[in-house]
Amino acid sequence: MAAAPFAAPPAPGMLSHRLLTGLSLSLALAWLSLLAHSSPLSARGIPHETRRSVPHGWQPIRRAEPSTVVPLRIGLAQSNLHLLESFLHDVSHPESPKYGKHWSAAEVAETFRPSAESVDTVRAWLADNGIVGHRVSLSNSGGWMIADVTIEEAEGLLGTDYYVYQNAEDGKEHVACVSAYHLPEHVSKHVELITPTLHFDVPKRRSVAKRAGKPGVSGGPRVGPKIDTVFNDLAHCDEQITLDCLRTLYSYDYEFVSNKTTFGVVEFTPETHDPSDFDVFFGNFSKSQVGERPTLVGIDGGIIIMNSSEGFLGESSLDLQYAMGLVGKNQEVLLYQVGDTVEGGSFNNFLDALDGTFCTFDGGDDPTQDAVYPDTQPGGFDEPEQCGTFKPADVITNSYGYNEADLTPFYMTRQCNEYGKLGLMGVTFLYASGDDGVGGNGALCLEANGTQVLGAPIFNPGFPGGCPWVTNVGATQIVPGNPVTAPEIASAEFGSGGGWSNVFAMPDYQKSAVQGYLKEFPPPYPSDIWNSTGVSRAFPDIAGNGWNYTVAIEGGFVPIGGTSASSPMSAALLTAINDARQNQGKSPIGFINPTIYSDKFKDLFNDITSGTNPGCGTNGFTAERGWDPVTGLGTINFKKLLAAWLELP
Repeated sequence: MAAAPFAAPPAPGMLSHRLLTGLSLSLALAWLSLLAHSSPLSARGIPHETRRSVPHGWQPIRRAEPSTVVPLRIGLAQSNLHLLESFLHDVSHPESPKYGKHWSAAEVAETFRPSAESVDTVRAWLADNGIVGHRVSLSNSGGWMIADVTIEEAEGLLGTDYYVYQNAEDGKEHVACVSAYHLPEHVSKHVELITPTLHFDVPKRRSVAKRAGKPGVSGGPRVGPKIDTVFNDLAHCDEQITLDCLRTLYSYDYEFVSNKTTFGVVEFTPETHDPSDFDVFFGNFSKSQVGERPTLVGIDGGIIIMNSSEGFLGESSLDLQYAMGLVGKNQEVLLYQVGDTVEGGSFNNFLDALDGTFCTFDGGDDPTQDAVYPDTQPGGFDEPEQCGTFKPADVITNSYGYNEADLTPFYMTRQCNEYGKLGLMGVTFLYASGDDGVGGNGALCLEANGTQVLGAPIFNPGFPGGCPWVTNVGATQIVPGNPVTAPEIASAEFGSGGGWSNVFAMPDYQKSAVQGYLKEFPPPYPSDIWNSTGVSRAFPDIAGNGWNYTVAIEGGFVPIGGTSASSPMSAALLTAINDARQNQGKSPIGFINPTIYSDKFKDLFNDITSGTNPGCGTNGFTAERGWDPVTGLGTINFKKLLAAWLELP
């Protein structure tokens, strides 16, 4: 499903002047020396997976020892993935006769399980290269072939060279191969990805912006100073967002009744909250909820850390206080707390816990990206990774993300397809779009060779926001001095993430809306700084207010902004629509994108027509009439959308 892949990496003597000037002289010379002493790539096979540069902060320091043993994990090609979009259309488009007829987990597992031909082909290839018998095993899910091999064997198998890389920030070392690995053509079609190869341990970034000034590195919550006077009226919504402000902005007046729908908020350790802050928040804004807490769903040792600094409290406190406050006392909110306090967790660790067929049971996740359990370190989760332990909630919101350039296309595609499978089962996934406009986390943009650096000119899209099987949420705000009833604008205090993916193709459901934008409001940028092909996935899909949320932290109130606020707020409103539908005996809304882009729904949002999402030395894109790559289709008009969704079967 690659739409506009990056160009091939430069050959060893062709490193650009821009790359060399961006490195210290010693590191540049070390890199050239490593390339000069690399062994020639194997003549057999075709490039299977490539990357143009290593993630920001990593540099090669030496060749890997040939005798070092690595856990080779071969992700087998899944069956029927070419039909995933069609399957999702069947259950998610309002004009489909199968709308709302979601699949069971067993149906999903059977439909996409790798074929026996794939298993046999990969096993025979390993045997031809001397890796036989007890050295090779198949994961319980049937999705991964596993073998411990030496670096020398891996280099022979994959036609590549392995190096030890070091992270400049913490000195951590990591083994990975250079630029590409190769597979025989007859094997390549049976393999999705192989690890460890090109993947790096890149930390997830929270999507919370600074309160004032230009947003900086989105590496953790940044909150403003404590608020001396807390307002709880509609006259001050341009200064402080509260529950009542949001209810007014989005015509949201609903009391939950069905007790059938489920709603989950995802957090990654060490992000946490102080439970007593819920009483401070509810005591001011929703007195009937004083004493309420989210229901903890601890995944792989996830717990509430009771003694944390304020720096770790912002994200979870923001997400949960507003999620719980908007759905009210009659609706449970699940807190998916992922990862122990030592190793933490990843998006794949979370997905493993929801779907046992995605989980490998015995190490098939990428150990360079995903936490490996049991974690035998002191204080670690010393039990097997949780696989298929928890039923996924009907609506799930996640305010974390990577840059696409942090990961490899195969890794992202495999994870993206899992969101699609959960959509088939009726799950709505919302992801925040990020807070650096057309740039990536930390305001990093791309050089022509794919390197992520500050001040680079090329737009840097995010993940999973660019996955076509999730709903991506951008940010809006009230214009200072305007009443809450006035139209909002795209966030002016930080750049709401948006643009076009460099990895994923444009899904059919958004072609009309996005191509209409490109025709009527063509961006004024040269084609070499953004993906102007017109055939790649565009984002966000919708937007919601993301500025000056009044959040209780450590017994007082602080303002917090970011698309982190927009996503859980929007998810709460969609959960209310689920409640109303399920009260009438109807299915949950599931994967909503084919519905919201349809002719019947696309004009039911509050259209945002003012603002931009600056980044990478530009003003970014512009919010315009209809869909745009800043605020998507617009913000939720709950009253209109509820009525339309209740008309569907």
